[in-house]
Amino acid sequence: MAGFEKITVEKARGIAAKKGLKPGRVIGSDMVHLTKGGNRFTIISWEEFAEVLEKRGLSVYEYGGFMKIMKAK
Repeated sequence: MAGFEKITVEKARGIAAKKGLKPGRVIGSDMVHLTKGGNRFTIISWEEFAEVLEKRGLSVYEYGGFMKIMKAK
């Protein structure tokens, strides 16, 4: 996506902390998100989040404080 820049999990962690977001897994799938919680998500560790991203070939991208998980470029 235009304007989005790939960032490290550590940088994503800092942005997420400011926004009250945590890494989560969608219940019943291997999809991960940055979430405030809810009944659709199980909160996971940042280490597990990073492992899932690597395993699935995904990265976190950021633009203007908005983060998106996409296929790594």
